[in-house]
Amino acid sequence: MPDPRTTPESIGPTAGGTRLAIVWGDGEMAEYEPRALRLRCPCAGCVDEMTGIRTLRPESVPETIHPVSIHYVGRYALQFVWSDGHDTGFFTFDQLRRMHDGESA
Repeated sequence: MPDPRTTPESIGPTAGGTRLAIVWGDGEMAEYEPRALRLRCPCAGCVDEMTGIRTLRPESVPETIHPVSIHYVGRYALQFVWSDGHDTGFFTFDQLRRMHDGESA
């Protein structure tokens, strides 16, 4: 049985359209700021695969970055296509929930 803590009930923009909102199956509502998500991209272009050291330089990510589109990856993740052209990373629902809960993702 899926864990309601990491199963989204709804995914969409906040009322103001500036953040991503996820309502989790346990009723918790989380909001994600686009630049914060982009800076935490877990792909091999942003994190060294061998060392786990983040290679993405924050100064290279515009303050105004935003998702151009968001795609489901199966039933377990979201893939973002960013306004800077980056599109190779995806976030599992577990990672997104841990980010919301303040845990390292």
